[in-house]
Amino acid sequence: MPIYLLPEDEHWFPPVEEFSDDVVAVGGDLDPDRLLTGYKRGIFPWYNTPGEIIWWCPEVRCVLFTDEVRISHSMRNTFNKGKYKVTMDEAFHEVIEGCREGDRENATWLFDEMFEAYTDLHELGYAHSVEVWENDRLVGGLYGLSMGHVFYGESMFSRAPDSSKTAFIKLAQYMHQYGWKILDCQVVTDHLKSLGARGVPRKEFLTMLSQELQYPDVLGKWSFDRPLV
Repeated sequence: MPIYLLPEDEHWFPPVEEFSDDVVAVGGDLDPDRLLTGYKRGIFPWYNTPGEIIWWCPEVRCVLFTDEVRISHSMRNTFNKGKYKVTMDEAFHEVIEGCREGDRENATWLFDEMFEAYTDLHELGYAHSVEVWENDRLVGGLYGLSMGHVFYGESMFSRAPDSSKTAFIKLAQYMHQYGWKILDCQVVTDHLKSLGARGVPRKEFLTMLSQELQYPDVLGKWSFDRPLV
């Protein structure tokens, strides 16, 4: 199946159902409208090199069903000790900068274009961050975006033991509290599997996605102190 080359002046994507591979398109731009159009169809961007956008919809999608989040004995001890404070949307830019520090299989993935694009989505009320603090120091967190009743996780980072896990678990619990079922984790890794995420066939994921996107978007600043409605 050929890979589509996207024009920069039109915000569309080919039907994912046509593909038998993880990559569905290359090119285009990171305009907020294109990003939102892509995420609605289960498609997200990664970079190989600056200026080379590759659009993915994995055949096996990594998903955490929020009622399946796994809290190990050591993580329960971390929570019981009250070591960390967890907030939302208090330090979005700092969280992305933290994610830029981390090692990823493709270390060039988070270029300035991505930083700017998700900052735009944050200002529009779609993108959110979870911050983990030790005293007044940011030691971990994650960011992603939300539409309907779906949170699309993008990346997380850790500067202290269990800090990114803390952010992930707290977000999952918050979502589950208000009936949100799906935390999209994109690609299966051992780390995500240890937290309860699992692989879901693309067709099944897209069916679930269409159901959960029927709910209204919850825009603006998020907080653990406010209902997720």
